[in-house]
Amino acid sequence: MKKSDLPQKNRVACQRPFVWRKKWARVWEEVKYCSAKCRSQKGPATKGSAVNDV
Repeated sequence: MKKSDLPQKNRVACQRPFVWRKKWARVWEEVKYCSAKCRSQKGPATKGSAVNDV
């Protein structure tokens, strides 16, 4: 599978896109941030949502 064929999302904090990773396969719908740095800049996340990062 090509990287360009993988699902993408926009980051909550900065609205830049990031690509699906194998370690997120089971929780892809819950992933909001691509990294610890992105998570520390939190944007308009919803309360009570699970947050996963790298």
